[in-house]
Amino acid sequence: MRRISIVSATVRAIVPAIALFTFAIGPLDAIAQGDPERGKVIAYTCTGCHGIPFYKNVYPTYTVPKLGGQNQEYLITALESYRSGERQHATMQAQASTLSDQDILDVTAYFVSIGENES
Repeated sequence: MRRISIVSATVRAIVPAIALFTFAIGPLDAIAQGDPERGKVIAYTCTGCHGIPFYKNVYPTYTVPKLGGQNQEYLITALESYRSGERQHATMQAQASTLSDQDILDVTAYFVSIGENES
């Protein structure tokens, strides 16, 4: 019985530490997948809409989301889906259609690197 308690206590101590470590290194891993400095140049067009607080496209139906600090995998999936036409939004499809795979990595690395309060 005591052995189970020791194992249980160890697991309860280790699992949160692993979760915290995984959360902490997530953005660093994402940034390593692209060049945020190059992405900043590409993202100049993106910030025309996504950098305006409370901006609404096709007012009032669509609030343009902020991209800063967003999860890189989510941003990559969204841009690839717009580029392929799987995800519907004419403006985003047009913008994403001009991006190469490397452009997507770079621009998403930039948005991950700036944090949620900057875009």
